[in-house]
Amino acid sequence: MGQKYHLCCIFFWIACLLLCASSDGLMRINLNKKSLDLDTLNAARLVRKQNMYSQYNAIHHNLGDSDIDIISLKNYMDAQYFGIIGIGSPPQNFTVIFDTGSSNLWVPSSKCYFSLSCYFHHKYKAGKSSTYTKDGKSCKITYGSGMISGFFSKDNVLVGELVAKDQIFIETTREVGPTFLLAKFDGIVGLGFQEISVENAPPLWSTMLKQGLIEKEIFSFWLNRNPDDANGGELVFGGVDPNHYKGNHTYVPVTRKGYWQFEMGDFLISGESTGYCSGGCAAIVDSGTSLLAGPTTIIAQVNHAIGAEGIVSTECKEIVKEYGELILELLIAQTRPEKICKQIGLCIFDGAQYVSTDIQSVVEREKRKASANGDVLCTACEMAVVWIENQLRKNQSKEHILAYVNQLCERLPNPLGESTVGCDQIASMPNIAFTIGSRKFSLTPEQYVLKVEQAGTAVCLSGFMAFDVPSSQSPLWILGDVFMGAYHTIFDFGDDRIGFAESA
Repeated sequence: MGQKYHLCCIFFWIACLLLCASSDGLMRINLNKKSLDLDTLNAARLVRKQNMYSQYNAIHHNLGDSDIDIISLKNYMDAQYFGIIGIGSPPQNFTVIFDTGSSNLWVPSSKCYFSLSCYFHHKYKAGKSSTYTKDGKSCKITYGSGMISGFFSKDNVLVGELVAKDQIFIETTREVGPTFLLAKFDGIVGLGFQEISVENAPPLWSTMLKQGLIEKEIFSFWLNRNPDDANGGELVFGGVDPNHYKGNHTYVPVTRKGYWQFEMGDFLISGESTGYCSGGCAAIVDSGTSLLAGPTTIIAQVNHAIGAEGIVSTECKEIVKEYGELILELLIAQTRPEKICKQIGLCIFDGAQYVSTDIQSVVEREKRKASANGDVLCTACEMAVVWIENQLRKNQSKEHILAYVNQLCERLPNPLGESTVGCDQIASMPNIAFTIGSRKFSLTPEQYVLKVEQAGTAVCLSGFMAFDVPSSQSPLWILGDVFMGAYHTIFDFGDDRIGFAESA
C-alpha cells in the first residue's frame, strides 16, 4: 500500500511539471521546435491533402479564470503544431495534432500488433485506466496515401487542467502507409464540427461544452512563426489571450458546418485584384494544413508574381497556342467565360470542373480513364480563360496577354504542389492579400515563404500550393498554418463564426 502511494505521488509531481498552470493562472506546456526538412514537409502535406479530399467528399453525404484553458503548441518544423493530451486515469500522454480540418480523436491502441508505425508511437492501454468504458464499434478512415482502422472506446481526456469525461475516441489497430510511420505525432484531436465526424462521434470541444468545462463557446489559436523562439504557440479553450493579437478581430459567419468554412472575397497580388474571387470563394481555416492551398489557376498567377519555379505544362501551352486568340475574341464578344471551353469543344459541361465525388462502377472508372486527357485539356482551358479575362480588364494588348498566359503555364506547380523561390529574392517579392469580411489580410514574403533544409543547404519554398477540391458552390481555398501564423484565429462555435486579428 505504501509503495503504491509513493508511486502515485511521483506520478502526480511528474504530471504537474508537464501540465500544471503557471503563476499567471494559465496552463502552459513548453515544447521545442524542430528544424524544417523538405522530405517530411512533403509527407505531411500529402497526407493532409488526401485527408481533405476524403473528408470533403464526406460532407456531401478574462485569463486565469477556471473556464479558460490553454494548450501550448509545439511548432513542428514550422509546418505542423503539436500539443500533449492525456487519456485515461491515470492519464497516458500522447503527442497530437490539434486539427480544425477533422473531427475525430484517435491514438494508437495497445492492440495494434501488425502495423509497424504503432511500434514507434505511444499506445493507449485500456487495462491501465480505471475510467475506461468499452464501446467496440469498428471504424475506418481512408486516406489517399494510407488508412487507419480500429474501434471506438470511451475514457477521460485530460486537456491542460480540464478533464473531459467519457470522451469517445478511436483506438487504431492498423495504420497503413509510410506517412504514419514517419509521423512525429501519435494521433489527432479533431476540432471540426460533428457533421464530418466518423460515426457522428462528438468532437472534444463539444464534450467540454456539454460538461460545463468552458464558459465561452470558443477556442482560439496563436501559432508562433518566430524561428528563434522555442515556444510554438498556444491553443486556448474557452477564451483568448490578448497578448497574442493586435487590434480587433474581424468576424465572418460559418457558411457550411463540417469544416470551419466561410465566404472569402477578392484575392490580390501587390494590391491588384486578380478577379478570381471577386464573386466569392469558399475558404476553410485548417490548423492541420501546413501551407496555403488554392485552385491551380490562381496559384500559377501567384507563382509567376513571386518568381516561383514549377514544371512546364505542355497541355496548358498547347491550349494557348491553339485556342488563345479564339478565347480572347470570345471574351471581347462578351461570351460568358464559363461557357467558352464547352463552346470550343474542350469541356463536356458549362464551366466546369465536373469531377465525380463517387465512382459507382468499374465501367464508369474505365470511362474516366479514357477521358483523362480530355479532363486535363478542359482544366487547362478554364485556367486560360481566367488568366486572359484578368488581363483584358487591364486593357493589355493581344500579344502581351498571350505571352503572359504562356508564362503562367510555365509556373504551374509539380504534382506534389511545392514550388521553389530564390532565397535572395524574398525582399523584392510582392505582398499577397485575402479579402475577408470588409478587411484585407495581407501576407508579406517573409510570412509566405518557408525556409527549409535539404542536404545541409537552405531551400526556400512558396507557401502556396495548388489544390483543386471539387466544390458545387465556388472555388475552395484552405488557409493553413502560413495564414494562421500571421493572424490569430478565434473559432466561435456558439455563434458559428470565425474571427481573425493580426498576431502579436
